[in-house]
Amino acid sequence: MTSHEIDYKIIGDDIQLVEVELDPHESVIAEAGAMLYMEEGISFETKLGDGSTPNQGLLNKLFSAGSRLITGESLFMTHFTNQGLSKRKVSFAAPYPGKIIPIDLKNSKGEIIVQKDGFLCAALGTKVSIHLNRKLGAGLLGGEGFILQKLMGDGLAFIHAGGTVIEKTLNNETLRIDSGCIVAYEPQINFNIEASGSLKSMVFGGEGLFLATLQGTGKIWLQSMPIRKLIQRLSPTGGNIKKGSRSILGNFLED
Repeated sequence: MTSHEIDYKIIGDDIQLVEVELDPHESVIAEAGAMLYMEEGISFETKLGDGSTPNQGLLNKLFSAGSRLITGESLFMTHFTNQGLSKRKVSFAAPYPGKIIPIDLKNSKGEIIVQKDGFLCAALGTKVSIHLNRKLGAGLLGGEGFILQKLMGDGLAFIHAGGTVIEKTLNNETLRIDSGCIVAYEPQINFNIEASGSLKSMVFGGEGLFLATLQGTGKIWLQSMPIRKLIQRLSPTGGNIKKGSRSILGNFLED
């Protein structure tokens, strides 16, 4: 399905929102609860799935929607459509302070891989699914990067990140990164996990036991303040918290 051609404007600096302008009968999909405001003439409907395959059967819709639960997202997505006779606007806000990144999927070979809670909204026609890292060690050791989201299509998609966003282009290079700081990368980039250094560095260096590596040629997006670091800093114990242990799915667990 060809994605709808939407116009947009990013508003704000550190706590941003994206305002999407829809022509009559154009639609945008979004995570449940992301909408901030919408003008008269915009209708919304909560649906199973992203609507990228309108003739999809019920069982396929249930499987597709159910797989999103693995990433910690809602079973449903909200579809916003301009039912009026002129342009109308609807806006979406990120769930925590940071930046909203607009990505034209057709400029990234029609696909990007995104952190599991990074998707905000996209033009109707964008397929949102899970992406399982084929290297199980990335999940078992890194705590993040085993279960991700995949966005596919030929239109605009919007993802959000914490703090400042850095966009880099690798040219047959390798970059070592705190795994929580990876926001998104193009599919030709290889993701893996490696030890952070010597035993002394791993124990006393403060960078954790493992680092993520992104290798290849293509674009990557990084964030300076992952949500887990923000939660740790806001914790009354100053970051030395027992709650917040990472599972192989990258979720926070209760003790």
